[in-house]
Amino acid sequence: MDLLKRAEQFESRKWSNMTTSDRVEASREAKDLILSINELYKETKDPELMDLMKRLTVLKQKVEKRLKGRPLV
Repeated sequence: MDLLKRAEQFESRKWSNMTTSDRVEASREAKDLILSINELYKETKDPELMDLMKRLTVLKQKVEKRLKGRPLV
């Protein structure tokens, strides 16, 4: 499956030294992958797909946390 290969490549991507635009692009790509895998999961109910979506969601949250920055106290 092409979708699973894309997800695997996304997970193995280097996450350090990313520019802001790289982070935005990665966040959007993660969202697209998660939604696509979710459609496939609805049909098959494969637990491996759910695990993959969870791992991608964690990566997406890390990227978005960095995009938002630290709150000023």
